[in-house]
Amino acid sequence: MSFTRGYFAGTVTTLFAIGVYQYSRESSPQSSQPDRPKLTDDVKEEIKRRILRYGAPQRGCEPRVYTNHVISYDQSKKTPVWVAELITQDTIQGTASRKQSNFMPDPGIPPLFSADNLDYRGSGWSRGHMAPAGDNKFDQKAMDDTFYLSNIVPQDIDNNAGFWNRFEMYCRDLAKRFDSVQVVSGPMVLPSTLNDRGQRVVTHPVIGQNEVAVPTHLYKVILVEADKRPIAIGCFIVPNEPIENKNSLKEFQVTLEEVQKRTGVIFFPELKNSNNLQGLCTVDSCVLGKRHR
Repeated sequence: MSFTRGYFAGTVTTLFAIGVYQYSRESSPQSSQPDRPKLTDDVKEEIKRRILRYGAPQRGCEPRVYTNHVISYDQSKKTPVWVAELITQDTIQGTASRKQSNFMPDPGIPPLFSADNLDYRGSGWSRGHMAPAGDNKFDQKAMDDTFYLSNIVPQDIDNNAGFWNRFEMYCRDLAKRFDSVQVVSGPMVLPSTLNDRGQRVVTHPVIGQNEVAVPTHLYKVILVEADKRPIAIGCFIVPNEPIENKNSLKEFQVTLEEVQKRTGVIFFPELKNSNNLQGLCTVDSCVLGKRHR
């Protein structure tokens, strides 16, 4: 018997001896499959303790909390996975000024996993906010927090100052018509080309010494509330490229399922009956205003 087979045989024998495994038998008499052991919770904990004896690998996806936004950070791409924020009439009013804010590495992110301003210099890509500075005029610290590079992705310059900026303005306008607006934004890397086998291929640049990933697309999931309850949801995937003013927001509308499938993220997991909510563009115009900073 090889060492590997002997090791696992000994392990299974031990587990049987302590009575942790339980058997589940096939109910069909036609089944030729042998009886298979069922992993109980106790067994799972024992396996986890044995294999992860020095701790589970950490990917940095635990939410990071700031003054008015929360982030799940992707340490390999040096960009957020998602950024969640709450916009109300109160958060978009005040004296906080972006002129007093500076882009800088997030002090809470280890340098090994952080982007740097030098990564963006001369790259041809702008530093694009996921939680916008303009959503936080109520407090200078909240606005300053949005300039941490953990909240930033490499964004097409024209997209950042044009269509995406108008999209952010629209979200603020929603806060004037509804009680509150919950927004989750983030980057995506989607297939864009075919290889010589006819298979779809994901390709994207990286910039700077830290190889910050440039997304092919950006997304927003928007939940609006009235009378202290959610009433509508809107989901949008926008290419990270110049978009003309004539293009409407509705052209980029997708289902919640589509965004979840593309990102691997379940949005608003504790929201009941999300499928019964109205579409945002049904209860509101989804018409973007003019370009403005």
